[in-house]
Amino acid sequence: MTTIPAFPARDYSFTPWVDARNLIGGRWVDAVQPHGTLDVVNPRHGRAISKVTLSGAADVDAAVQAAKLALPAWRELPLRERAQVFYRLRELLVRDMEALSWLVSHENGKLLAEGRAEVEKAIECVEFGCSLPNLAVGTDLEVSRGVTCEQRYEPLGVVAGVTPFNFPLMVPMWMLPQALIGGNAMILKPSEQTPLSMIALGELFREAGLPDGIFSVVNGGRETVEALCDHPGIQALGFVGSTRVARAVYARACATGKRALCLGGAKNHLIVVPDADPQVTIDNIVASFTGCSGQRCMAAANLVAVGDVEPIIDGIKRKAAAMAPGADHGAINSLASVERIKGYIDDAEERGATVAVDGRPAIDGQAAGYWVGATVIDHVRPDMPTAREEIFGPVLSIIRVDTLEQALALENDNPYGNASCVYTTSGEVARRVMGRVEAGMCGVNVGVPVPREPFGFGGWNDSCFGAGNMTGWDGFRFWTRVRKVTTKWALQKDWTWMS
Repeated sequence: MTTIPAFPARDYSFTPWVDARNLIGGRWVDAVQPHGTLDVVNPRHGRAISKVTLSGAADVDAAVQAAKLALPAWRELPLRERAQVFYRLRELLVRDMEALSWLVSHENGKLLAEGRAEVEKAIECVEFGCSLPNLAVGTDLEVSRGVTCEQRYEPLGVVAGVTPFNFPLMVPMWMLPQALIGGNAMILKPSEQTPLSMIALGELFREAGLPDGIFSVVNGGRETVEALCDHPGIQALGFVGSTRVARAVYARACATGKRALCLGGAKNHLIVVPDADPQVTIDNIVASFTGCSGQRCMAAANLVAVGDVEPIIDGIKRKAAAMAPGADHGAINSLASVERIKGYIDDAEERGATVAVDGRPAIDGQAAGYWVGATVIDHVRPDMPTAREEIFGPVLSIIRVDTLEQALALENDNPYGNASCVYTTSGEVARRVMGRVEAGMCGVNVGVPVPREPFGFGGWNDSCFGAGNMTGWDGFRFWTRVRKVTTKWALQKDWTWMS
C-alpha cells in the first residue's frame, strides 16, 4: 500500500492535502458504489483542501468481508498481545503530535491549541486501552464441590462506529481501543466534513502493526450510515452526533438486532449563585461557551443566574466582548452552520432578549472563512428557541431566576441530559445541585465536566440512546460479550442440583 505523507502545514496558511478514500483490507481504495463527492473545506479559509467520495452499501459490504477474513487470527491473539499494537500507536501519536494537531485544526477550523488538546485526549484514550489487559480479568470461583464457574470477555465480531465533525480524531478513540483490544474488527465512518484525521490514523495503525482488515474506514453520508445499520454482518454500532440522528440510528440499528449505543446533543445549564468566586466563574464560563467555538456537546449553552450575580454577568460580557475570532477561538465548521447560529441570535433579539455581546459582525469582518464571534444574550426567557434548542456555536443565553429551586426546575425541564454545572463556594449548594440535576456528567466550578479516563463519557435522557457510557470500562463491556464456563473435573461422591 502506498504510504500517504504526513500533513505538512505548520501554521494556519491554506494547505491542500490528499483526497479522502476508503481503507479496506489494508489498502486505500476508491468507492465502488459512489454517491457523489463533497469538498472537505478548511473553515478558516472557506476553501476546499481535499474532497471525499460518498460510499454506499457495496463499500460497507467490502469492508465487512475484509474484516471477516482478518478476524479469526486477530481474536485468537491474547488480549495482551492485541494491546501491544496500541502501545506502539501511542508512541506514534506522540511522535506526530504537531502534524496531527495542525491537521485537526485545518480540517475542523479550531485553534492549534484546541487541536493539540484533542490529540492529547486521544492519547489518553489509547492509554486506557493499553490498561485493559490488567482490567479485563475474568472471575473464577468454585461454586460447588469440584465445580468451578469462570467468566470471560469475548469479542462480538465486526462492529462499526459513526463519528462527528467536531472531534475528528478524539471521538474515534472513544471506541477503537476498547473495540479492537476486545478482539473485534471495526469499520469507522467519519464525518464527511472532516474525514482527513482518519487517513492519518489509518497510516499510523499500519505502522503500529495492526493487521489489514481489522480497522476499516468507509467514507460517506446518510447512505453509508444506513448500510452500517442494516448490514447483517455487523454486530454492534456506536454513534456520536445530533439527538435527531442518534435517535434514528439507534432505532434502525436495534431493529436489525444489533447492539447500539448512540450519543446525541445537549443543552447544558450552568447555574451561578451569589456566593460563586467571581474570577473562577467568569474565566470558566467564557472558556466553556467559546472553546472550540461552542461546537462541542459539553459547551455551556444556558447560564442560569440565581439572584444578584450582576458583577459576574458583567465580567462575562466584558471578557467575551474582548475575544477575537481567529485568535481567541476558531472558525465555524460550515456556512450553513453560520447561518443557523445567526438565525438563533436574530430570533432571540426579535423575541425581546438583549444581545449584550454580538458576534454577528464577525460574519462579515473576516476576509474569508466561516465565523461567528462570542455572543452573550441576556434576559432570555425559558420558552425561547435559544434557551431550548442546541445551537452548537459560541452563544451563551442568560436566564434569570430568583431561587436555586427555580434554577433546578429549569434544568430538569430540559429534555437533554448531557452536562450540568454549578458555580458556588458552598458545599451544601454543590451537594443539592449535584444530587438533583438531570445530567450524566456534572461539574462543580467546572464548566466542561468531561470525565477523564477511566471514567466513562455519556449523558442521560435525550443525550443518550442505549445503556452505559461510550468510554472507560462501559465501553469495553459494550464491545464485548460475557461467556460463562462451568467446569467439573473431580468426581464427587454426593449429588447436588448441578449433578
